[in-house]
Amino acid sequence: MEFNEENEYLFKGKRRRLVEQLKEKGIVNTDVLNAMLKIPRHRFFDDKTSRPALLDHAYSDKALKIGAGQTISHPFTVAFQTEKLNIVKGDKVLEIGTGCGYQTAVLLEMGAKVFSIERQKELFDKTKAFLPSIGYRGAKLIYGDGYKGLPQFAPFNKIIVTAAAPHIPDDLLAQLIIGGLLIIPLGEGEEQIMNLIVKKSSTEFEKHTFGKFKFVPMLQHKSGQ
Repeated sequence: MEFNEENEYLFKGKRRRLVEQLKEKGIVNTDVLNAMLKIPRHRFFDDKTSRPALLDHAYSDKALKIGAGQTISHPFTVAFQTEKLNIVKGDKVLEIGTGCGYQTAVLLEMGAKVFSIERQKELFDKTKAFLPSIGYRGAKLIYGDGYKGLPQFAPFNKIIVTAAAPHIPDDLLAQLIIGGLLIIPLGEGEEQIMNLIVKKSSTEFEKHTFGKFKFVPMLQHKSGQ
């Protein structure tokens, strides 16, 4: 299928089917589902040479390559992480791993104030220009090291990490408000365990674990350093 505006109605149908699949897999938050129903996931693939093939899979529950060795996560993974954060309008959210900006767009659709860090300069430059071009403005995108977070903009109500970390960075925990939530996949193998951290006090944290997921590794430092 070629990318053109005449096919937009077909993509809307594909999004409806995707949302039904997400419901069948256990996603119940209507705000999450409505956001994913609106967002044109097929627009987030920037390799024009492979676009026709990718478009056929844009609304499948698959992770797909987006360049710089990174992927756009499974729609279920995006929905699952977002649902667990219980996003409400006005939440100040730190995203670690902007990637192509799809998760960023979901958060924006839900009314969050988004601050997002990307360490891959290639992706950062593309996404910073791309998101406004399809109507997603207002996110603060930063080229930097996700392990360090953004102390200059802290504290945050919620933090979402979209790459596999070997441990929970202390800097991220410090940048959460009391009562804030951090969701992060932990593990260095092919699969990771999803963890939800609740900050009970400045020194006390409550951890909840969920099933296995697959993410690319969360690397330290900016690319090229």
